[in-house]
Amino acid sequence: MSDIAPSHDARIVAQFTRWAKPFADLPIHAEAESMAQTLAACSVNAGMNVLDVACGPGIVACELAQAGVQVTAIDLTPAMIEQAQLRAASMNVAVDYYISDAQALPFRTASFDRVITRYSFHHMQVPGNVLSEMVRVCRPGGRIIVIDAMPAPKCQTGYDQAETLRDPSHTSALTLPQLLSLGADAGLQLLLTQQYRLESRLQDQVAPEDWSALNDLFAEDIAGGQNRLGMGAWKAEDGIHFYFPISIVAWLKPEA
Repeated sequence: MSDIAPSHDARIVAQFTRWAKPFADLPIHAEAESMAQTLAACSVNAGMNVLDVACGPGIVACELAQAGVQVTAIDLTPAMIEQAQLRAASMNVAVDYYISDAQALPFRTASFDRVITRYSFHHMQVPGNVLSEMVRVCRPGGRIIVIDAMPAPKCQTGYDQAETLRDPSHTSALTLPQLLSLGADAGLQLLLTQQYRLESRLQDQVAPEDWSALNDLFAEDIAGGQNRLGMGAWKAEDGIHFYFPISIVAWLKPEA
């Protein structure tokens, strides 16, 4: 057996090939209130061109298509694109899907009015490079929107520990100040920040082989009462529940 670790992209593809259908079916990913906030942050008008980066099973892309915009979406994992195509067909909407790397978007500069990514930056080894590509393909005067789990700075280490156990393709969840710094470095004008929380049950979000270690970690966090993981976990009758701390950030790409 080779002792060479698989590339990070291969790790992402392996993880989301395994989880493509469960991820697509999990209700929290299409939860109505958070989706309404997502669409409001995009602030689209009919006829706009929108790019969804790392689109997963196409949940955001299809909602945007229903709003009457022209949607293009990319993801690294073929199994996720398959789920996204099924969703578009079931909703009777048109989305142009591509299998592609977010670090090298296959589109011309200034091609889109809006560029969005949701729940993806914590998988990126160099999220600033992905943001730079999003900025490149956005037209001047357009919006760039990043939505992801962003723990409080004091909880970042604990959050990353838990998420790496749960998802081996996790790299590090940026804090909100870290993401805002990336946007400033990219020359973007901040339009809005918003926060929401998504409640989840631990057993719905973890592979069987990782359950014991993750359950112990969350149980220790609950018993200690320190919220070291930054997820506000608690024990309920049906198991451990926790929150994903989500932030929405939208920027304007200044006119040239």
